[in-house]
Amino acid sequence: MLVQMGRHKKYARYRAFQYLKPVVDYREFKLAKEINRVEPYVIQLSKTEEERVEEIIEKNILISLHDHPVVEPEDIDQIFEYEKAGREFIAYEGLSISGLDAVFDGMGASGVTSKMGGKWSDVIYDLGMRLSDIAHQDFVIHCKKVDDIIEAHKTGKIAIIFAIESLTPIENELDRIDVLYGLGLRSMGITYTESNMLGSGGEELKDAGLTDFGYDAVKRMNKIGVLIDVAHTGDQTALDTIEASDKPVLISHAGARSLWNTKRLFPDNVLQALAEKGGVLGVEAAPNSTLTKKHPKHSIESVMEHIEYCVGLMGVDHVGVGPDTFYGDIVGYYQAYARWTATAGLGHYERERRPPPPWMELESMVEYVKGLENPSDFPNIVRWLVKHGYSDPEIAKIIGGNGLRLLKAAW
Repeated sequence: MLVQMGRHKKYARYRAFQYLKPVVDYREFKLAKEINRVEPYVIQLSKTEEERVEEIIEKNILISLHDHPVVEPEDIDQIFEYEKAGREFIAYEGLSISGLDAVFDGMGASGVTSKMGGKWSDVIYDLGMRLSDIAHQDFVIHCKKVDDIIEAHKTGKIAIIFAIESLTPIENELDRIDVLYGLGLRSMGITYTESNMLGSGGEELKDAGLTDFGYDAVKRMNKIGVLIDVAHTGDQTALDTIEASDKPVLISHAGARSLWNTKRLFPDNVLQALAEKGGVLGVEAAPNSTLTKKHPKHSIESVMEHIEYCVGLMGVDHVGVGPDTFYGDIVGYYQAYARWTATAGLGHYERERRPPPPWMELESMVEYVKGLENPSDFPNIVRWLVKHGYSDPEIAKIIGGNGLRLLKAAW
């Protein structure tokens, strides 16, 4: 019988694309540090609490419901050249100390083959390149079924669940959902911020809800066994999707609008509807997102206030963690993207009442979230919950148990 490994990952120091030669086979970029890029922050505990944290991580499955487990250029202004080159480097070293048994990889909207990015050809290129790299190592498992997560936990590996944040690339072709599933994607979002053929995006001025084509896509995903994600939809589109789906739905990375009034987060009625149908919310930790009035300077305390609020609202069976981080300068990435869209001639004209991204107007904007800077900081969630009196069964649900149950129902 295999012994549960939990925390003890069998990492043989493989580096992404090491089977190729830099400069000869691909353009080389100097990448950010995967470990200690910023000053480490660990929640302080007593010896007894420390032992309990290690036991919880050892015995339970830890799942990040949304992250980007890649390492970006040290000079973040090179991000678009890096993505255009088509190779995002999986952060194997960083993941090896994360305690995670499974991580949803939100991939990217890389513009390898198109100016705007996120086209069908971009998605295929991005996924194929990642799968090529994974095929050359034995630490990360390409996760296609629940048993892969359990196997990763038992054998000291990490299961990566490939996800796409929006189904915009399928255009009006429903069968492309089948193709993406066949290529190994297991979670698909309805929209990403902007509206598409399926529904309204979360940052649009008006929300028309799920379209007829979107309804058909939901039913197709139910039949195939794809987990449906509404993290970036408008409120009504999320509600319509939750109602239309025969299986529980995921909000992979967001938080409670009641704590911080921004359209990027969801109101109570959406979160309650999600829970009533058996769904799960992954609370986000991307810098300057899940803020609160009590903790307006984004830190792990802000994130945990959202977790506590949502546990009270939805029940402990419906809350998980979807940090939405990567290895590198996330805020620098946002700023580089804002500069690019302002100067690239993409046709974004001024429109009355169109608000700027909420993080751009923050007086208390942080460069990173202290305590949850990248996926390796996931154990701080366990530490915080232990320190604040949560029981072992409650912690087990929040850090992975709820996600595992959701996958069993959706897949």
